[in-house]
Amino acid sequence: MSEISFDDRVAVITGAGGGLGRTYALEFARRGAKVVVNDLGGAADGTGGGNSMADQVVKDIEAAGGTAVANYDSVSTPEGGEAIIQSAVDNFGQVDIVVNNAGILRDKSFVKLSPAELEIVIDVHLKGAFFVSQPAFRVMKERNYGRFIHTASAAGIFGNFGQSNYGAAKMGLVGLSNVLAVEGAKNNIKSNVIAPIARTRLTEDLLGPLAEKLDPVNVTPLVVYLCSEANEETHSVYSVGGGRFARIFVGLAPGWTKTDGTVSVEEIQANFAQIHEPGDYIIPASIGDEMGVMAKALSQ
Repeated sequence: MSEISFDDRVAVITGAGGGLGRTYALEFARRGAKVVVNDLGGAADGTGGGNSMADQVVKDIEAAGGTAVANYDSVSTPEGGEAIIQSAVDNFGQVDIVVNNAGILRDKSFVKLSPAELEIVIDVHLKGAFFVSQPAFRVMKERNYGRFIHTASAAGIFGNFGQSNYGAAKMGLVGLSNVLAVEGAKNNIKSNVIAPIARTRLTEDLLGPLAEKLDPVNVTPLVVYLCSEANEETHSVYSVGGGRFARIFVGLAPGWTKTDGTVSVEEIQANFAQIHEPGDYIIPASIGDEMGVMAKALSQ
């Protein structure tokens, strides 16, 4: 098994001033990638800013013999996203890898959540990934190569109390990644999602005693592999943390079909168990797979 290398590759990592992003930046650089270390330098709730966090990671990379530049733009605006990718192009001439990792928290129960607390979380997590990925995707298409990682969360995929804004943004990233995987296929652009469980400044107060077993470095190997030339997987979601790695997927059950156009509410009630149960499910790779199942059911 040959060692995975990133010589002649350029990686852009958002939110790379600490936590998970920092571990990614250090490992990509150790394996030969040139790295854009993006971090606004703000607090966990998105307030404030500063250069010290990104600068320190760049210093650590350079001290170890690697190559990196710092970027302090916010992911939450189109201009910020463009500037982050332009930093990679200006300094290194290309973009091969984007890890959308920047994030903030504004947790509050659903009935108490304000519109502002919804908007800022959507802006950073979901819009931020869009604003960074779109200019990067354009560059990748020209080079017929690219790798995206989007950082979702169990809070979005499975749900978690007090995180309606965060969960909605995180599940939105799954949809974004799926479309990039479909649109990028012909240009060798892979797009995948991770749902990490790790001790960071955003999570350490939530994890309790389990935090000691959830070092961010345990997430890094999967991210690095998915961003490598060796990886051919795309359009997938993975749970990762504490040394455990597992696929999460959306399955489509065969369900129940009536083709004469006269379905009643009572018939739905009578057949709901068959509608609800997974049975002989498939894992759709695109909307076309769903339409195929529907076409088959309607032809019977």
